[in-house]
Amino acid sequence: MRYRIDQKTGRSLSVLGLGCMRFPRTIAGIDMKKAEAIVMTAIEQGVNYFDTAWIYPGSEEALGIILEKNRVRDRVYIASKLPAMLVKKPGDLDRFFNEELGRLRTDRIDYYLIHNLADLFSWETLVSLGIEEWIAAKKKNGRPGGGDNGSGPGGGGSGRSGGGGSGGIGQIGFSFHGPAGEFHKILAAYPWEFCQIQYNYSDEHFQAGVEGLRKAAETMPVIIMEPLLGGKLANGLPTEALDIFHAFSPDESPAAWGLRWVWNHGEAAVVLSGMNDPAQVAENAALADRAAAGSLTAEELDLYRRVREVFNASYKIHCTGCGYCMPCPRGVNIPGCFAAYNTSFVMDWRTGFQQYLNGTGISSAKNAGPAACVSCGACEGHCPQRLPVMAALKTVRRRLEPLPVRVLLAAARRFMGRKGER
Repeated sequence: MRYRIDQKTGRSLSVLGLGCMRFPRTIAGIDMKKAEAIVMTAIEQGVNYFDTAWIYPGSEEALGIILEKNRVRDRVYIASKLPAMLVKKPGDLDRFFNEELGRLRTDRIDYYLIHNLADLFSWETLVSLGIEEWIAAKKKNGRPGGGDNGSGPGGGGSGRSGGGGSGGIGQIGFSFHGPAGEFHKILAAYPWEFCQIQYNYSDEHFQAGVEGLRKAAETMPVIIMEPLLGGKLANGLPTEALDIFHAFSPDESPAAWGLRWVWNHGEAAVVLSGMNDPAQVAENAALADRAAAGSLTAEELDLYRRVREVFNASYKIHCTGCGYCMPCPRGVNIPGCFAAYNTSFVMDWRTGFQQYLNGTGISSAKNAGPAACVSCGACEGHCPQRLPVMAALKTVRRRLEPLPVRVLLAAARRFMGRKGER
């Protein structure tokens, strides 16, 4: 494992971090046995940065239980996030934070982010609710004697917290999904100590982009999320793109290509990966051990350019499958609709349609397809990519439910005695 320095604290952060949003799940919730194997393998491989959030269902609780059970809290840095979109009054700040401490079974959060700041207005709204004073108080609780001295993972911040305002914050930052101009405004609005942005070879100039990465890295560590675009750069590349990579290096996986591109940027302090099995952790850790900045050759960089052109031409809707838009009040499987739509271009219409049938149940009485959408707009307010979700759902339906298909589906429902939602 390689490490890069947090210039604010002098800490050594593992270049590979574990994103805990996509822990394996069962019908009952997170599969704790599998999640524990992933977390413990990551720690054994040298990963010391673990990212979760209040809004990731069950994630904070799972991480807290695993760290406490195995007595490894002092070997890691925990990063979690305040659900800014849910903060409506000053008291909400402590309410959410104290609940997170309880879930994580700790008395401090080493790297605390304001979740999903998309524009300066969102930050100014929080300022009007007293968040600057609140941060100052929480950071005071996180100083030596009540928290981390910067000398190692976790500092002294282990042990349960039941609330009461006693918990602390190590470093304060924000995660960003929005226009580049707003990113720079947010950077200048507060003395942030780190930030988190989406960055991958498909999104070099999307959202904060390379310009934002470089600007932020001048003064703070930058954490990278979505290095594989929700797995699409690992498991969803078009055949033509795969052929480009394989012709150059037959044994290197698409995921390896994706991670190496991000690590090639020395400004990227930690690259988060939502690894969902121990073998994946071991593979990525081995890659991280060779994650030197500036190591890609001109020929390799040209490969990325060619692959990017093929990928961006094939993927019509750049949904990462994060699920922030869910649950839909009408039950529409929004990420499933978009994934099937993209598959219909990347592979073929028949494969995409089969995925659409499986993911939306449009042949059943409980339709989770676009036809159930009533354009309430709840989804668009939560989408980190700022996708025009409602319009995109209509586009999906036009492609995957053309008139002949709708007639056949209606006939199938009548045959099966299902009325369906239309």
